[in-house]
Amino acid sequence: MESASYGNTVNSTTGLSTGSGEGALNKASSTAHSAIDSFANAAEETTRKTKPKIDKVAAMAHDVVDKAAGAAADTADKLAARSESLDAAQRKLVADTCSYVSANPLKAVGIAALAGFILARIVL
Repeated sequence: MESASYGNTVNSTTGLSTGSGEGALNKASSTAHSAIDSFANAAEETTRKTKPKIDKVAAMAHDVVDKAAGAAADTADKLAARSESLDAAQRKLVADTCSYVSANPLKAVGIAALAGFILARIVL
């Protein structure tokens, strides 16, 4: 960072020179500017030292997010496959039930009435 010289200045509102008559003001101003430059240099140095660490932490965070996304994608694929197999099993069960009821209508009505009676006893 460049340091600038802050010596004699001209007050823009009054046009007066702030030279030797205001030595304390110039010294305080110069000290403040020096402190600001020192702080800026320290901040720049700190940034230079911490940037690799910040980049490393950011890279680790990106890796964690990528791994989590990969795991979620694998889980979603497995759930989709399981859902498809459950849908197929449901369709087969409905088809088998329909064919059983068609083949044995009286038995199906008797089973349904018995199931209804049992459920009514349990609920009430």
